[in-house]
Amino acid sequence: MMSPEQNELITRIGPGTKCGALMRHYWHPVALVEELAAERPARAVRVLGEDFVLFRDERGRHGLLDRHCPHRGVDLAYGRLEDGGLRCLLHGWLFDVDGKCLETPAEPEGSVLCQRVRQRACPVVVKNGIVFAYLGQGEPPAFPDLDCFLAPATHAFAFKGLIDCNWLQALEVGIDPAHASFLHRFYEDEDPSGEAYGRQFRASSSDSDIPMTRLMREHPRPQIEVEGTDYGMRLFTRRRINDRHTHLRVTNLVFPYAFVIPMSPEMTITQWHVPIDDTSCYWYAIFTSFGKPVNHRQMREQRLQLYELPDYRPRLGRHNQYGYDAVEQKSRTFTGMGFDINVHDQWAIESQGRIRDRTREHLGTTDKAIVAYRRMLVSAIGQVANGEKPPMWLDAARAATIRGPITVDGMGPTEGWQTYWKEFDARRRAASSWAATTRSPLAA
Repeated sequence: MMSPEQNELITRIGPGTKCGALMRHYWHPVALVEELAAERPARAVRVLGEDFVLFRDERGRHGLLDRHCPHRGVDLAYGRLEDGGLRCLLHGWLFDVDGKCLETPAEPEGSVLCQRVRQRACPVVVKNGIVFAYLGQGEPPAFPDLDCFLAPATHAFAFKGLIDCNWLQALEVGIDPAHASFLHRFYEDEDPSGEAYGRQFRASSSDSDIPMTRLMREHPRPQIEVEGTDYGMRLFTRRRINDRHTHLRVTNLVFPYAFVIPMSPEMTITQWHVPIDDTSCYWYAIFTSFGKPVNHRQMREQRLQLYELPDYRPRLGRHNQYGYDAVEQKSRTFTGMGFDINVHDQWAIESQGRIRDRTREHLGTTDKAIVAYRRMLVSAIGQVANGEKPPMWLDAARAATIRGPITVDGMGPTEGWQTYWKEFDARRRAASSWAATTRSPLAA
C-alpha cells in the first residue's frame, strides 16, 4: 500500500509539483497534425495543467504559446492567423511562433513597447503525425531513435483518445500483462467484427494458428519477468502451453509514460499517456508497420467508429455505462461491453476513479511491473528535486543508442524462448522495406 502523500507525489503534475517538475524535462505529444488541417490551423491545448494555443503560420511553422495575451489576458486561441503570426483580437498585438511580439498597432507611432514584450513559447517538433512540445526550461532533450520515429510516413499512423481520469492509471494498464486473460476474455474464438480496431486479442499469435482469445482464456496465470533497460523496462510474459511451446509476449515501458506493445506480427503500437491535468489525459499512439504501408484512411475511419471529433472523446464511456449489456456478459464476453478491447481498457482505467486511491490497494505477483515503475518514478522525481537529470533525458549521442524497442507476440519454444524473441525481431526487420536499413536494437 501507499501513503496518501506518496500517491499525491506520483499523480500530481501541475506547475509547482514535484512530479510536474520531472515531466517538464521531456517532450510531450500535444496534438495530432490532422487537428491543424482545417482552414484555420489553430486550437487551444491543455497539457500538464497549463493552457496554450497551438497554431501553424503561413510558412508552415508550428508554434505553441501561452494561451492568454500578455497585454490584458484575453484568449489567443481565438486570434487571427495573419501577417506571420497570431494576432490578438482585443488590440491587434501580433506574435510569431517564437513568442516574439511583432506589432502593437494601437500604440502611438514610434512606440517600442513590442520590443519589450515576449509571449512564452515552447519548442515544437512534428514526428510522424504528432506534434510534440517541450514545456521545460533550457535546452530540450534529443529524441531517441525509436522505430515509430524512424519509420517512413507511409508505414506509420497516429491517433489519440480522451481518458477521463489521471494519467498514471492509463499507463499502468499497459504494464499489467495478466489482465488480458480476464478483461479481454471472449467466449467465442471467431472474430465477430472483421477488421475492426481492437481485434488483436482475437487474432492468432505469430508462429501459431491458435487464436489469442483461446490462449488468454485457457492460460490465465502467466509468468512475468521485468528487465531494466536504458529506456525504462522490458516485460516478458510467458504462458506455457506444453513442454514444447510457450506463448511469449515482449512489451516495453519507455520512461516517463509510454509503452510499446505488439498489435500484430507486422505492427507495433507506441502509446503515450499525456496528462491534460490531474484528472484527465489523452493517449497518443503511433501505429508502426514493419510490413506493408498502412492504409491511413481506413485506420482513421476504423478509429472514428469509437471516438468523436473534435475532442476525440470515446463514444462508449462513463456517460453511457461503456455499452454494458448483462445478457452479453453471460455468454459472449467477460465484460459485457462489446468486442473492442479499447472499451474494456477505458472502463478499467476510469472506473478506479479520477485519481486512484492507492492507499487501498493490495498488489499481487502479477503487479511486479507496476511496482517497478512506481519505484522508478519516485526515484526520478527525487533526482530532479536534487538538481540532477532524470532517466531518458538524452543528449544527441545517447539518443542515437536508444533503439527499437523490440516487441513480440508469438509461439516460441519452451526451452530457448530467451533467443526466440531476438530471432523473431531479426527476421521481421530483415524482411522490412525500411527497418532492414536501420541498426538492430540489440546491436545498439
